[in-house]
Amino acid sequence: MNKIGFNVLAWSAEVSENLFPILDRLKEIGYDGAEFFVGPWEEKAFKLVGNHCADIGLQVTTVTVMGPDENPISPDAAVRNKAKQKLKWILDRSAELGSQVLCGPYHSAFATFEERAPVEVDYDRSAEVLHATAEYAESLGILCTPEALNRFECFLCNTMEQLDYLLAKVNHPNAKAMFDTHHANMEEKKMDQAIEFIAPKLGHFHISENDRGTPGSGHVDFDQTFSTLKKIGYQGWLTIEGFTRNDPAFANSIGVWRNFSEPWDMAEKGYELIKSQLEKHRI
Repeated sequence: MNKIGFNVLAWSAEVSENLFPILDRLKEIGYDGAEFFVGPWEEKAFKLVGNHCADIGLQVTTVTVMGPDENPISPDAAVRNKAKQKLKWILDRSAELGSQVLCGPYHSAFATFEERAPVEVDYDRSAEVLHATAEYAESLGILCTPEALNRFECFLCNTMEQLDYLLAKVNHPNAKAMFDTHHANMEEKKMDQAIEFIAPKLGHFHISENDRGTPGSGHVDFDQTFSTLKKIGYQGWLTIEGFTRNDPAFANSIGVWRNFSEPWDMAEKGYELIKSQLEKHRI
């Protein structure tokens, strides 16, 4: 059965008790879960927020990114080892939140580029880090779902074809693919074909509008998207990820210079869109 989630990055990147009223309202709307960014917050906050989610019956998924100092595809073995240790820490914090899935572009450092296209050794280095990460995550009961990002934010994996190639090298049953309609809208020739292509490895799904605003307000064809999800028999999270300038530091870090939609507009109308599409396609 599909579960509907909402990424609280629309309000804040920080994990803290300040999110409690937001989490309560998401639960009231009908959401099954919330998604949190795992960053350098106070360690005690993860368990605190995780306990609150458990108390109100809200399930959890998590997302993260890697920086250039812990780049999994660095030619420096010490940097790659730092990536492994960082991802282990992130997984421990995710476990304290009660996370079921860790998604995001942690196969390589965010917005860190080379003056060339990715080559075989880049994928090999990433796969070695991700295999160790998937193995540790499995012991915690967390599924790893690395994500392909658009060319302006990511060097290694922009398309489902590249992500599939990487995952074949990772070769671990606890490493699956993540699909995000925002990035696919920019990078894939045909959204439905890309979903069908990655279907055997699909483990997590982000519902995101072309401008990161309220799902259904832009030009992403969600009717086609849900029809394809029905076709492939996807049973997993459908998590809305939209961005605002509510958290200026986070917004600046990802180049969000204007508000696309208000967070509660995204949450309420986005939930209605997903529910209506699930009912329409009898998923």
